[in-house]
Amino acid sequence: MKKILLMGHPNVGKSAFFNRLTGANVIESNYPGTTVDYTKGYIRLEDKDVEIVDVPGTFSLEPKDKAEEVAVAMLHNNKDAFVICVIDASKIERGLYLALEIIENGYPTILALNMWDITEDKNIQIDVVKLEQILGIPVVPTIAISGEGIKKLVERIKQAVPIKVDKIIEKAGDSAK
Repeated sequence: MKKILLMGHPNVGKSAFFNRLTGANVIESNYPGTTVDYTKGYIRLEDKDVEIVDVPGTFSLEPKDKAEEVAVAMLHNNKDAFVICVIDASKIERGLYLALEIIENGYPTILALNMWDITEDKNIQIDVVKLEQILGIPVVPTIAISGEGIKKLVERIKQAVPIKVDKIIEKAGDSAK
């Protein structure tokens, strides 16, 4: 593994994730567009330093502004990268579209269901095991601000492998029966 890209919508906690994983202190804000450029740091995995990049927020891989252009270029210019797709678990349907686009492009991906505490507060039920089975990628509930779930996510990074989208469609069809 050469590089990890933290990707997701604006305002889902990517910078908080970055800070937790690298020990850095990137400014975190509660408004979109805080990260317009990218920030790099390092994480130690299996006795190797691995570069981790806090990518600007994007809603899809079809860029509509400068931040999204930077995010999409980062992804396309790092074909051998691993992706941690950070989504707001309380708005899971919004984040899954981007996650599927990333998976469809053949990147080994792990899905971080961030802001898990909010889903619990709102009594939102997410079957993490079923979601993981359908997507075929590791799915980990997290709370980046407190660090909850971060260790488990790091432990599962090596389980992420490229997935064929037709397999996801097949699994989703099977689970709907």
